[in-house]
Amino acid sequence: METSSELALEVPIVSARYARRFVRFMEHRGVKRHTILANTGITDDMLNNPDASLSMHQVMDLLRQADWLMTDERAAFEFGQQLDLPSHGLLGFAMLGQENPRRLVSMIVQYLRVGLPLMDMELESTGSTFRIRLIDTWGVEDLRPCLTKIYMGSIHRISCQVCSNFNFQFDFPSSASLEDWQLLAPGCEFEFEAPVAQVTMPLKGSPAPKSEANLEFLVARTRCHRKPGNLEADETAMQVRELIMSQPGRPCTTENIARRLDISPRTLRQHLASAGTSFRELRNEIRESFATLYLKDTNVPLESISEKLGFSDQAGFTKAYRSWTGTTPGDVRRQARSKK
Repeated sequence: METSSELALEVPIVSARYARRFVRFMEHRGVKRHTILANTGITDDMLNNPDASLSMHQVMDLLRQADWLMTDERAAFEFGQQLDLPSHGLLGFAMLGQENPRRLVSMIVQYLRVGLPLMDMELESTGSTFRIRLIDTWGVEDLRPCLTKIYMGSIHRISCQVCSNFNFQFDFPSSASLEDWQLLAPGCEFEFEAPVAQVTMPLKGSPAPKSEANLEFLVARTRCHRKPGNLEADETAMQVRELIMSQPGRPCTTENIARRLDISPRTLRQHLASAGTSFRELRNEIRESFATLYLKDTNVPLESISEKLGFSDQAGFTKAYRSWTGTTPGDVRRQARSKK
């Protein structure tokens, strides 16, 4: 009898577009398609279907098959660098005209967590410097270096418009020289056998102004409509938003957030009130955005979404989502599928 963790590996949660791009990447490096797909259960029909999704088990088989075929250990990072915003299904994301580069980085992390749920991420910021730590939640073991490189490459590609001087830390060794790695990302630093897998990147300034077009894109809902308040309160609200987005589940409480900001829960509540919001309002707003992304863009089961967002059961999640949107998670998913 299969365990719940084994069953989770069989749930289609990853868009086949990633596998399609990966197979093409390997083909350009001289590896035949049938060799890459051998014994993975992935067919050409699945790769060519824009609505198809792959299970974690299929993704792991594909990466494991390709990992030993890669003659250059930097190849996974290089593939990640090809995953620009349109590759993640976020066409129009860069057109949001996001004037706040801090918010842009937060949204990048949010979408990667939802659209490519092979690893989890924690986002922290100190002043104008961001740190993104990768977390293996699936226990991929031997594939962790490959997945980490892919994620790091993609983070570099889609964050370089607002960040510079990336410092990549990998918690595994490399036989390639640092000079060879820096050829893939000039001006960046690489460190191997570090305690954790993370990237540190300071902002280089605001992105160039873009179109003011009013795009009906879900991420716009994460913008904070604050009443005028003092700068300290607004900065606190922004930091709270980023911390919630990095970990919206059960550990996300007023007390834990206050502890991470090194202030008292009372002071935190006062600052948020001055900014015209509250911890509950911010958390529910972000939970709603995350939930809608999961429902529309993935096949992650409702039970798993409930758990990821910190609800004790699916019923609680359904009740909360209905209070936020006036509709149920099941209705949103059915409507999204009917439009495909």
